[in-house]
Amino acid sequence: MIQKLPQAERCSRMSTLLYCVIGLALVSMMASCSSDSDPVEPDPPPEPAGWIWQNPLPQGNTLKCVSFTDVNTGTAVGDFGTILRTTNGGATWVSQSSGSENDLTGVSFTDANTGTVVGGSGTILRTSNGGANWASQSSGTDDYLAAVSFTDANTGTVVGELGIILQTTDGGATWTSQSSGTSVGLNAVSFTDANTGTAVGDGGRILRTTDGGATWTSQPSGTWQNLHGVSFTDADSGAAVGDEGTVLVTTDGGATWASRSSGTSAGLNAVSFADSTTGTVVGNSGTILRTIDGGTTWVSQASSTEDDLLGACLADANVGTVVGQSGMILISTDGGDIWESQSSGVTRFLHDVCFTDANTGTAVGVEGTILRTTDGGSTWVSQSSGTSAGLNAVSFVDATTGTVVGNSGTILHTTDGGSTWVGQPSGTGGALLSVCFTDANTGTVVGQSGMILQTIDGGATWGSQPSGTTRFLHDVCFTDANTGTVVGQDGVILRTTDGGTTWDSQSSGTTDFLTGVSFTDANTGTVVGNNGTILHTTDGGATWVSQSSGTTHYLFDVCFTDANKGTVVGNNGTILRTSDGGATWVSQSSGTQDLLDGVSFSDANRGTVVGVGGKILRTTDGGGS
Repeated sequence: MIQKLPQAERCSRMSTLLYCVIGLALVSMMASCSSDSDPVEPDPPPEPAGWIWQNPLPQGNTLKCVSFTDVNTGTAVGDFGTILRTTNGGATWVSQSSGSENDLTGVSFTDANTGTVVGGSGTILRTSNGGANWASQSSGTDDYLAAVSFTDANTGTVVGELGIILQTTDGGATWTSQSSGTSVGLNAVSFTDANTGTAVGDGGRILRTTDGGATWTSQPSGTWQNLHGVSFTDADSGAAVGDEGTVLVTTDGGATWASRSSGTSAGLNAVSFADSTTGTVVGNSGTILRTIDGGTTWVSQASSTEDDLLGACLADANVGTVVGQSGMILISTDGGDIWESQSSGVTRFLHDVCFTDANTGTAVGVEGTILRTTDGGSTWVSQSSGTSAGLNAVSFVDATTGTVVGNSGTILHTTDGGSTWVGQPSGTGGALLSVCFTDANTGTVVGQSGMILQTIDGGATWGSQPSGTTRFLHDVCFTDANTGTVVGQDGVILRTTDGGTTWDSQSSGTTDFLTGVSFTDANTGTVVGNNGTILHTTDGGATWVSQSSGTTHYLFDVCFTDANKGTVVGNNGTILRTSDGGATWVSQSSGTQDLLDGVSFSDANRGTVVGVGGKILRTTDGGGS
């Protein structure tokens, strides 16, 4: 073993003095200077700033469209400005900065480097270096843009709501509005050359141009179903898909459209053809259909998911990629006989999370879902709960001893970190919404119809306590075995100082549904709820003072690590942070606009948030700016 000397002694040695001086001057870093035999130890990599995805991976925002230029190179886009890029056929996906938080709905690349993305609020983004940089282009509208199709680097068409059609012949430097002759939403567009294209939309609308969009002509679709996808491989052969399993096929450029049996009533969202005979359709509830005869017949393929699939792209007859809900990415290299997931992790709604230290945490959710980490969330492992009931809340007093509660009166208990979960008799069939333990034996559960349950023997027995209300009670927080606060429906706040023998009503000053409560000591606490409500007390709830959250979003949970530092989460991806006890609340970027339902911090900087679609986000710097 090499014994390292203190830096001063090592640097004082004549044999290493020159090394130290040069090293410090060139590198300008706090690296230790060592003797000739000592290896130079690199600094550990900095921990990522802000909120980072941990589940699902590579990310959990819904993906709506995907474009491949060859079997290896592709781009997927989705909600909240999400852009993902792969150059190895999807083995790895890298997030790219779009510079936008608008939903992105369409993407079209003409080569590996040149591509255009469109989305909400008239968003058009352009890259000429494979997405290393995305530049915003002026669309001239704030309308929702749904789809884009380019035939070469310069010539492209965009469609969207209210019948909007935009065209460019200079790579998007300028976009010109074209007359569609309709005000219905247009959802998809496909061009085979600079002149010939087809757009489809709501109410079975199909439009066709053969002069680059100078004129658009309506074609009879034979359906009133909304059409969401269209794909042409040449000027004559194409297919359109839509609601209730609608599949339409043409071989004469849309002069006639023939309805084909899809074998499903699921909504169909996208279609991609590799050639005139080979195509794939995707839709809701994991639907994937395949044709090898130009769409005359369709065969269902197993996707191994029930998530909605929203985008598809065939790079050739065998290789295809599908994207969808909660960041789902599927790929096939054998014509769809097998679709393999390139995203990983649980996508079920997670309601709550609890960390006992920086590394050890448990998250719970619908369908009996329990996830466990012992490495700060680098990996999350599913645990067997033994139930299919929705699980709503979790409380651990140490790394091994914890309790989970849920619907149908479900109470589960573990003393081995969740390796085994044992059901406990709650004495009720109602929904249990929150749980708080102050030690291994003493805990309280709240739920529907004013239900309050208490145990003093680790859950071996649970006894009912009189709450004095029949309203839903949504959260509970105890600072010691005797002192606790419960919040719920219609602004209810209840307080006990005798372990729940008596519960006293407190005036919240609101009728909003209160959903989260956090106390750092017997006197100092914060409550959150509907309409951006945040209430604060420094006298144990004798008085509650409203604080400005800066939002009207529904706030679901709150966690304070001391009297000053706290975090709140809610719908629309809301994360709020305070470092002054709530005098000011600052919005943080969560990277998603989906509902976030639970938050837990092990110290002032290290925290985890969970929510819809299995979302797990992690910060090691208090959430960044």
